Amino acid sequence: MAVPSLRALVDAGHDVALVVSQPDKKRGRGGGLAPSPVKAAALELGLPVTDKVDDALEVGAELGVVVAFGRLIKPHVLAELPMVNIHFSLLPRWRGAAPLERAILAGDTETGVCLMQLEEGLDTGPVYACERLAIGPEESADELRARLVEAGTRILIDALERGLGAPTPQEGETTYAEKLDPAELRLDWHRPADELHRVVRLGRAWSTFRHHRLRVLEARLAEHGAGPGVLDGTVVGAGDGRGLELVTVQPEGKGPQPAAAWRNGARPQPGETFE
Repeated sequence: MAVPSLRALVDAGHDVALVVSQPDKKRGRGGGLAPSPVKAAALELGLPVTDKVDDALEVGAELGVVVAFGRLIKPHVLAELPMVNIHFSLLPRWRGAAPLERAILAGDTETGVCLMQLEEGLDTGPVYACERLAIGPEESADELRARLVEAGTRILIDALERGLGAPTPQEGETTYAEKLDPAELRLDWHRPADELHRVVRLGRAWSTFRHHRLRVLEARLAEHGAGPGVLDGTVVGAGDGRGLELVTVQPEGKGPQPAAAWRNGARPQPGETFE
């Protein structure tokens, strides 16, 4: 359950018998165990929390709500406790682990959120309701995710108050959203500028300059570039003759900063390239 959905359910007066979240993990530089944001929010709201899905069978719950849980629910649990899932795509397009990211990378201009019946298959269940959202050409994954969470929360609360009704089988071409490989976030400057810009919009794009990693947090499309990977001012050339104008970057071991400030400190030589 995403944090906004959890808080919204409680604020709307719906009973939450139990919250199931991922186990505590090591986070931050200290490496100490810390709860997930969902667990932290649940504890703040005074709700019981567990990391064992089977515990949900012991609390007399009538319905389970799943949001970005990251683990498959086993058949014996689904047999005893009906569940719905808020999925961030227009099913059956982008079933799987990274639907939002895959939609951006594919250049989709539209996505959405669906409330679906959970079953054993990967996002194969019939759908109760969907809402479509346009994807802005400059919109980051974080910005889009916030809008999808808001829409999904609205759909969920509305369905709980009206009653779920009968779901509709999914229709259309099925595509799968595989989990992102870290290598996909490395900027290959021989690719077209549009594709590179989509990678940057995911929020974790990176390249290397003088053998040090540089994260590219924000960039704009530029009509002209000096060649693949060539830095000209704050514009890095792409493979199609265009480029990316770096806006915000994060050098290795440092915090985010304007690209112009990074360039002034790095003092690149004419024609110097990203690796």
